[in-house]
Amino acid sequence: MSVSAVGSLREGVEPGQLVMVDQFIDRTRTRPSTFFEDGVAAHVSFADPCCEVLRQALLKSAEAADLPYHDGGTYVCIEGPQFSTRAESNLYRSWGADVVGMTNLPECRLAREAQIAYSTIAMATDYDCWHEGEEEVSVEAVVAVLKANVDRAKTLLRTVIPTIDSLPPSPAFGSLHHAVMTAPGAMDEATQKRVALFLDDTQYHGE
Repeated sequence: MSVSAVGSLREGVEPGQLVMVDQFIDRTRTRPSTFFEDGVAAHVSFADPCCEVLRQALLKSAEAADLPYHDGGTYVCIEGPQFSTRAESNLYRSWGADVVGMTNLPECRLAREAQIAYSTIAMATDYDCWHEGEEEVSVEAVVAVLKANVDRAKTLLRTVIPTIDSLPPSPAFGSLHHAVMTAPGAMDEATQKRVALFLDDTQYHGE
């Protein structure tokens, strides 16, 4: 479970509210984005990037804890550390994005490649810079709301963590089945050793 401070791109997502996002747009450029290269090719399904089993558990826990939350939303991840220009902020809104942040990609994609269930608690701290009725985003304003959000995030985590052992298996646990296109015999020893951290013999698709 990732706890992430974000800027809101929607009037209805108010600073201080939580968004259990279900989609991402990747605007990062400089970060490693896969474990599978340098001698091995894999194509892991990423149509639904967040684990729905874990996301539903977060929603139920937010409801139980009486926290202000939104069910679903699109998170556009930009390079950081930086804030958006006004033109960028309005562009992301035109794409249908709901929040903007700097951290959740490619870590969400890497989690899927490692067959780890992953879901995001996005905590809105400001209206980015698109909202003409609000002051332009600043570090001071973000930190002030972020401190208030910390208590909400702690409450949510304390509520959801005891439920995890009772959840059904995540589809992410089998995300590498038929995803690896390179046969073991086509990999050198170092590559085989590296991918063995993630794979067993039943998960290769290549011949």
